[in-house]
Amino acid sequence: MDTSRKPAWLRAKLPSGPGYNAVRKLVDDNKLHTVCQSAQCPNLGECWSRGTATVMILGNICTRSCNFCAIQTGRPTELDFGEPARVADAVAKMGLRHCVITSVSRDELTDGGAGIWAATIRAVRHRNPQTAIEVLVPDFKGRLELVDIVLEARPDIYNHNLETVERLQKPVRVQARYDRSRSVLRHAKSKGFTTKTGIMLGLGETLEEIERTIRDVASDRTDILTIGQYLQPTPQHWKIDRWVHPDEFLRWKEFGLSIGIGVVESGAMVRSSYHADEQSQKYTGIEHLNTGNSLAEV
Repeated sequence: MDTSRKPAWLRAKLPSGPGYNAVRKLVDDNKLHTVCQSAQCPNLGECWSRGTATVMILGNICTRSCNFCAIQTGRPTELDFGEPARVADAVAKMGLRHCVITSVSRDELTDGGAGIWAATIRAVRHRNPQTAIEVLVPDFKGRLELVDIVLEARPDIYNHNLETVERLQKPVRVQARYDRSRSVLRHAKSKGFTTKTGIMLGLGETLEEIERTIRDVASDRTDILTIGQYLQPTPQHWKIDRWVHPDEFLRWKEFGLSIGIGVVESGAMVRSSYHADEQSQKYTGIEHLNTGNSLAEV
């Protein structure tokens, strides 16, 4: 398949408008990192224009070297203990009902960054008691005692991405493991949390492998699944195998729902935090109106 040109259904909205400018100013003024920028998310224009962004804590340098990800890899130099308060302040300024927070992996830290994670959740909760908090976390090397540090801060949704099918874990995610990621999700579910995960298509997986992965997600009792198209950030990253047609994304959504997954968001432009408020409404019980920042996620 010729993957040199994007198909028509992958046209992204260009950054523009007062909403985009307001989010950019808020991010800059609070000295925050966003996964929208660091991971070159194709939805940045749309999301920022409607007043939404996903904050990335623990810096913008990752200790992992995943072959699909645009975030810079290296040895992080910062550990910012003032960051939780600034994130909480940004959520308050935007008046958010639902916020999404993610992070780089910090494998060099004794606690993998779990302490900053917990402090950020608690700061947001203290300043914004009515805001639903969704966290998109690394695997903490499968150390469940570190997962528990995050869970003890009581996020509303615990999200950790499988990213791809089991066979492609090692070449695509490099330092991650499929069974380890599943164990983290199962642990959070066993503690009574709403869980969420996501996968990308177009990395070279087969249809049978996609079906098996979705069945694994269902068997782990994961509540929310996102399925999107992989986009190659640079020529040095993992090569796109194919462009997945919208009809196929719809079939996977219907399949996931049919085997018991509560919410399946499936489409070429879908990412973990894309319209996360709408995905989570069933579990947070918070009404999200399509007006201004009420549906925003940070």
